[in-house]
Amino acid sequence: MKQIFAITLLFAASVFASVAAGLDTTRIDELTGLKGKMNEKEGVYKVTFPRNDVKVVVDRWTMPPFMGLGTWAAFTETKNGAMVMGDTVLFEDEVNAAMSAALDNGLSVTALHNHFFFDHPKVFFMHIEGEGTIEKLASAVRKVYDTTKTIRGSNAKPAESFSVVGEPSLPEKNSIAAARLNEIFETQSELKDGMVKFTIGRPAKMHGVNIDKDMGVNTWAAFAGTDDNAIVDGDFAVTEDELQPVLRSLLKDKINIVAIHQHMTHEEPRIMFFHYWGRGRAKDLANAVKGGFLVGGLLKVSSPLP
Repeated sequence: MKQIFAITLLFAASVFASVAAGLDTTRIDELTGLKGKMNEKEGVYKVTFPRNDVKVVVDRWTMPPFMGLGTWAAFTETKNGAMVMGDTVLFEDEVNAAMSAALDNGLSVTALHNHFFFDHPKVFFMHIEGEGTIEKLASAVRKVYDTTKTIRGSNAKPAESFSVVGEPSLPEKNSIAAARLNEIFETQSELKDGMVKFTIGRPAKMHGVNIDKDMGVNTWAAFAGTDDNAIVDGDFAVTEDELQPVLRSLLKDKINIVAIHQHMTHEEPRIMFFHYWGRGRAKDLANAVKGGFLVGGLLKVSSPLP
């Protein structure tokens, strides 16, 4: 019996060694700049580091990184190479640069959300995933991490606004010209107190019931300010396959992504929602958002507002 047990242990050790060797954990360490740890039971190699470069206070308590401020990326071997999944701790002025770094280097961004209330500065968590070679995945993860280090290196204190130095404040009275934006979106807008809003629904099912725009399956864009000094904010409702290309489209045009999450359960098809914020000329912002509409095929699945 002892001999059988010993043979079993040797076999298991050889399997785990093979997994580790297949992952090339030494190379993961080199490329990410971190020292990881192997979970032999799961065949997962995980690198982590605490966000201890900025003091975070939650509910008036200074939070140690151990309590939930740890960035990580976990690698596991697949038949085509490897898969990586991870969660990245970010401050507000790091999110869009880190997201762009992830997308530009072949990673998918699957969620962006908060974990706390009453946190100062605000902390967000960006989930990533990807498949490919260890070289590709670990290098991409490193680029995301280096992006945040560069931002914090130039300013240890996270920014408190999207606005840049010298940018004029938004006017107190809104006066967006709806006609120009109606032409861009090729549909009629809603108007209120100088603000302009577009809403596009898409059909889906939930528990066998048809749902659409007014049940919450909609993409919208709202404009305020003036034609030359405007903001846009809104929400995209996209399928899982549409999420990454639409994110890329908006980020390319300098639209900030501020949340990625789900609004429903058991819907068909599965719908992901992401919220955004942009600043600039109303016409430029509208064209940027329309680009996201076109990439996601959203203009083809809905009737215009009456």
